[in-house]
Amino acid sequence: MTRARLRLGVFGGTFDPIHVGHLDAAAAARDALGLDETLFLPSHVPPHRSADPRATMFHRFAMVALATDGQPACRASDLELRRTGASYTYETLATLHAAGWTPSQLFFILGADAFAEIAQWRQFDRVVEGTNLAVVGRTGTSLESALARTPLRPRVRALDQAREPSATTGVYLIEAATRDVSSTQIRAALAAGRPIAQLVPEAVERHIIRHGLYGAVDRLHGDT
Repeated sequence: MTRARLRLGVFGGTFDPIHVGHLDAAAAARDALGLDETLFLPSHVPPHRSADPRATMFHRFAMVALATDGQPACRASDLELRRTGASYTYETLATLHAAGWTPSQLFFILGADAFAEIAQWRQFDRVVEGTNLAVVGRTGTSLESALARTPLRPRVRALDQAREPSATTGVYLIEAATRDVSSTQIRAALAAGRPIAQLVPEAVERHIIRHGLYGAVDRLHGDT
């Protein structure tokens, strides 16, 4: 299949750490939209987060690589990590456009909670013109309530239209039973010495414990 016919999922985030909810969202978008591949892009400096990531960008990339290994058509990308400063989505999209991807081929995956705030993003207009938005339902924020907080209702399209050639971008709303997990929850569990085996892929759990991330070594191995 030539690139002109491909549909690329783009999943950015802090991934501090990546968890099963992220993988569920990517799988839901892939199945609903017929994506050929999904890039997971850990951010260098998250622009919408008040505190710095707890794990270094090297560990966050490693965890994303481990989590996506063996997942259908998923790949870790260091595109945002190679840029200095805040990781703005419009700049990431511009890089992908320069690499030959057209806006209509790109599907930026995000949860309903993030979508509700998208009008506050830097260069918001360039983002919605530069990619399709694949919005995956998340516990606590319905797709309809998130949509009501944006000016993007006129851009909503039926899911089956994603597989049709288009010269413009749109918004695709995806209802999915993603597991209710957050990175904050995982960090809190590790700090309290609770297990995280059902919250992250096994390889990610091993990496966290091996490198003592989020206090895991002290709490789980009893080291001092």
